[in-house]
Amino acid sequence: MSLTPEQWAGLIEARRGHLLQSWAWGELKSRFGWTALRLQVDEAAAQILFRRLPLGQTIAYIPKGPLVDWSNPAQYRALFSTIHAEAKRRRAIFLKVEPDLDASRNADNEPVSPADSSGLPPSHGTVVDFFTASGFMPADTIQPRTSLVIDLSRDEASILATMKQKTRYNIRLAEKRGVTVRQGSAADVVTFHALAQTTANRNEFGVHSLDYYQTAYDLFAPDRCALLIAEAETEPLAALMVFSQGQTATYFYGASSNTQRQLMAPYLVQWAAIRWAQSRGHRCYDLWGIPDADPATLEAEFEQRRDGLWGVYRFKRGFGGRHVQSIGAFDYVYQPLLYQLYKLYRNRLTA
Repeated sequence: MSLTPEQWAGLIEARRGHLLQSWAWGELKSRFGWTALRLQVDEAAAQILFRRLPLGQTIAYIPKGPLVDWSNPAQYRALFSTIHAEAKRRRAIFLKVEPDLDASRNADNEPVSPADSSGLPPSHGTVVDFFTASGFMPADTIQPRTSLVIDLSRDEASILATMKQKTRYNIRLAEKRGVTVRQGSAADVVTFHALAQTTANRNEFGVHSLDYYQTAYDLFAPDRCALLIAEAETEPLAALMVFSQGQTATYFYGASSNTQRQLMAPYLVQWAAIRWAQSRGHRCYDLWGIPDADPATLEAEFEQRRDGLWGVYRFKRGFGGRHVQSIGAFDYVYQPLLYQLYKLYRNRLTA
């Protein structure tokens, strides 16, 4: 069955699906080395990304999915049967699945107490049991496993009150010193990319190409993406791109200049994004990506650590937010030898 974007949007809404399962995200990745396949089996569905490898092989990846009722194992058992058949047909070496499940909350996003020593809510323990019994193995995630999520159901004063005092001070300082934030257009993606390159050079990490950011903006804006730019006397000092899906707004990409850093523009543009999300009726603002550690470890080590996501955690922690950690990723291997060779290759790239 061939699904339309409108039909897929209905499935996403029904299952409160993540942005990375949206039609537009599949289109974005399809223009940069992946192929998006959307499958539906009864009430369950999944957007699978396939990446082509040499000799006709592929890898299969389901980011923040599939779209299922996780309390109904029979439903996702039937869906995965179809997924496996399609993955094998496309000569996948393995399938990686990253369920959109908070390890501390149930499917209705309500906090729960774990029923056993697994540290997971009962419903999520069933999901993990399914993966284990079905031949999947725990694996590294591609997307950040851990994040901070701000509750937007409160008024602005309450949101500000939960921030660190220094963050509130920096927001007000930026306003006092004349920093302003405007919502950019497609033409401003060039400015964002230039700031992103500056940030990457300063912090020694990679960024996407201008074409990638431009395509992301074109696919999601204006309804589901905002490009916000903080300026002082028309000079761009910081910028970010925030994306919208269902009840959640997600901060994916941010950048800042090397000049006038004393004006604290990144704090003001982040606050503007939070206010943008709240004005659109979102209930959550996902700061997207902090070190994969428990809250106690994060607070004990953030002042000394600079590797990985530790640098950005110092900034993000100031905005408050609930510590969220997914149940992780699971790999199903179709071709064991090639899977081991692929892992060796990936490890060399990241060494």
